[in-house]
Amino acid sequence: MTDKLSEWIKQHSIEEVECIVPDLNGVLRGKVWPADKFVSSMNNGSLRMPSSVFSVTVTGDYADTDEDSIMYSDPDVTLKPDMSTIRMATGSKTPTAFVIADAFHRDKTDFEIAPRFVLKRMLGLFKEIGWTFAIAPELEFYLAHPNANPDEPVKPPIGRSGRSETSPQPYGLESMNDYEDIIEDIYEYAKLSDLHLDTMIHESGTAQLEINFNHGDPVMLSDQVLMFKRIVRQVALQHGIYATFMAKPMENQPGSAMHLHISASDENGVNRFGKDGQLTQDFRHFVAGLQKYLPQIAPLFGPNVNSFRRMRPAYSAPINLRWGYDNRSCGLRIPESGDEDRRIENRLPGADANPYLAIAASLAAGYLGLKEKAEPSALLTGNAYEKDRTLPRTLDGALEAMIACEPIAELLGHKFLNAFYQLKMLELSAYQRVVSSWERDHLLLKA
Repeated sequence: MTDKLSEWIKQHSIEEVECIVPDLNGVLRGKVWPADKFVSSMNNGSLRMPSSVFSVTVTGDYADTDEDSIMYSDPDVTLKPDMSTIRMATGSKTPTAFVIADAFHRDKTDFEIAPRFVLKRMLGLFKEIGWTFAIAPELEFYLAHPNANPDEPVKPPIGRSGRSETSPQPYGLESMNDYEDIIEDIYEYAKLSDLHLDTMIHESGTAQLEINFNHGDPVMLSDQVLMFKRIVRQVALQHGIYATFMAKPMENQPGSAMHLHISASDENGVNRFGKDGQLTQDFRHFVAGLQKYLPQIAPLFGPNVNSFRRMRPAYSAPINLRWGYDNRSCGLRIPESGDEDRRIENRLPGADANPYLAIAASLAAGYLGLKEKAEPSALLTGNAYEKDRTLPRTLDGALEAMIACEPIAELLGHKFLNAFYQLKMLELSAYQRVVSSWERDHLLLKA
């Protein structure tokens, strides 16, 4: 393995290697090694990092995510690079490669709270019953004017025309052309990093774009979603603007989602969800599991306070788990498809979600539906926004429901779920200390 790595590094004249681990929020953390030091460290097993990198909040604090209370000693985890992920890094002056690594305890057992392991654990349970999955994410994001003062609202950037968008332009080609230079650079960088991108469109929001990924292995697609985010931010900054994957960056604009198209196959590659033009019983059980359990584990696909601002009627985001054929008001949509590509589209995750965890949550809920032989609600033909809301309205209520969901904890791991809960509770506490401009505006002289 290291011989092939050395040859690859030499072939591409690599001078530095970024060894990356995604944390619980999906933030990329890691170290940069000189290329020769990286190879020698792989040989002697000395690629290490403090385990606390998996416990960093979005505010930069450390949460006590260990049930055994050993956070104070902060032991190292050993990193094992997944060599299938090594790619040329973009945006560096020095020829650089990146590789995504898995984390292990000193005894070589998996580090239980690492998001990549949580997803692999869920895929392993399905493999035991002969199932494999293909995932195709659709990821939305906004381009924005530089926002150096966080007290100021986010605004659309000035495009090539010299003007900012002021109204929705869904599928607008002329609006896309206004950001053509940025889009071309995104595709060029993505090509250098071997990302499997499909089409890009202009979404409903002002300066809101959406990228579709080709379907593939869930872990690989999660890797690619995070690397794509990094590329988009790099390119935007090079063009003097911001790119954001916040779920709801602008008050009166639609939120940004990460829709997940999920299909399953048996050991012979036959789709488990469609047969003879009908929905299979497996498909019905899987969907019923999504309907039952996803509302209980909303923080795994809506991880931030801001995430729940997106889930509002009339802004193309679901409020419940109704399902229907080609019905985008539903949280669960069955796209037009034949038996060979029958799939369910989970429209709940926000663009701010950690892809490993959003996918793992979806698979865990579906797995429970299969085990329980659960039955879904009737297919909906009308407007799902007219039905009762079944999703939480706030992060604090969602966290309490999640930590009490024992069946999901059994599947994804108690240590992981506790670590995620502690991390998010600390972030929530930090948020709740902030006095907002709304409070000052309406309460300062009236309360």
